[in-house]
Amino acid sequence: MRSLLAFTGSRGDAQPGILLAHALRERGHDVTLALAPNLVAFARDHGVPAVPFGRDTADLLHAQRTDRRFISRDPRARLRALYDLQRRGVPEQIEDLRALAPGHDVVVAGMAGEEAAESVARAVGLPFAAVHFFPIQPNSAVPVAPVRWAGHLPGFVHRAGWSVLARARAAALAAVLPVTTGPSAASVRIQAYDPRLFPGADEQLPGPFVGFPVDSNGFFTSAEVSEPCTIGTHDQRMPPFGEAVDEFSDESSNGTAISDPRMPSSTLDSWLDEGSAPIYVGFGSMDVGNPTSFVATLREVCARRGRRLLLASGWATIGPGFEDAVAIVGQVDHARVLPRCVAAVHHGGAGTTAAALRAGVPQVICSVQADQPYWGHALRRLGLAATIPAKKLTAERLDALLDQVSRPDVILRTASYAAGFATDGVERAADAVEALAGSPDAPELLHSAGRQL
Repeated sequence: MRSLLAFTGSRGDAQPGILLAHALRERGHDVTLALAPNLVAFARDHGVPAVPFGRDTADLLHAQRTDRRFISRDPRARLRALYDLQRRGVPEQIEDLRALAPGHDVVVAGMAGEEAAESVARAVGLPFAAVHFFPIQPNSAVPVAPVRWAGHLPGFVHRAGWSVLARARAAALAAVLPVTTGPSAASVRIQAYDPRLFPGADEQLPGPFVGFPVDSNGFFTSAEVSEPCTIGTHDQRMPPFGEAVDEFSDESSNGTAISDPRMPSSTLDSWLDEGSAPIYVGFGSMDVGNPTSFVATLREVCARRGRRLLLASGWATIGPGFEDAVAIVGQVDHARVLPRCVAAVHHGGAGTTAAALRAGVPQVICSVQADQPYWGHALRRLGLAATIPAKKLTAERLDALLDQVSRPDVILRTASYAAGFATDGVERAADAVEALAGSPDAPELLHSAGRQL
């Protein structure tokens, strides 16, 4: 089987694709892994060949953050900006994937760029699988608005709301997606999350439900260094420890990010060994506002609580380094580090949320966009986390939220959930891809992939 895997977006979007590519290669299949250009090196550094497609993630984030229409008082301007954002980079994705697709037996994509990849698969008559990290398809089980009161609305309102959102996205992309004709090949939506977090979703959405695509065999853990922050072209300067240069401000050379150097994982291990369990904070590729103020807030809260701080600065350009009470690195391996932390404060990306659930760590989810607020409210309803929009975060509010998740009942629930966490999501997803591509054992594989968690 020759499979084309197309996973654009941030590292959180790409990492499941890398794991799936590795699993399929281990089974003897030929795999072409296509990633956003700035993440190709990340896959190659872990021994998985990859090729670039579409536009650099940092370019897209830069364009989004600098588009003043998003903060316009005119709702029509904000809507036009949102429509333009949906289209941005799609023509480049289609062009690159059309060049890659011939000779493959199946196309697989993540949620980001799903429509572009499916249009190419249909154009060349290949089966298509989309890996969904969140229940995005119309349903009545998941509240359409990520707010407390939405849980009291009737189910038909949620289904109607999700349908409206789906039609709006389709309308935004209609101008850039090619029109395809002829019969469609088989397709499947692989639900790559735990449906227990969204009760009733598995009864309404097509499967298979495979569980979170986590690194179950230490594939990423085996790296000798903690992962650096990488965006676009790197400036040679580095701000002092704990200080920052905003990667999208005029203070940064060429409007590009500054990357911290690779740090030996043994250095972080030593810091963890030498003191009490820290509070982990990481916002990935999300905007943290003023990075200097952000670090000052975290220092204040952790000092007030008598806890050490471990900050994974991600794509914020914050100077790395180590003090007795504070460690700042670019990226960490969640599977290795989170079990050694007392709490996790993060943006609510599906991958980070899953890693913290697996580690049994109470969470404070400070959502920024997309599916992040939904994860926050889903985990809050189950008593596994507290949540707040990141833009409303203050030292006092963060301290209060950490008080909430430090209660014994929350600690017990998170530990209980971790004890039953399913770690075979990647293998199940690989089963589903094999089945879709026409394996002789397709019915058995598809049944196995979708078995009850």
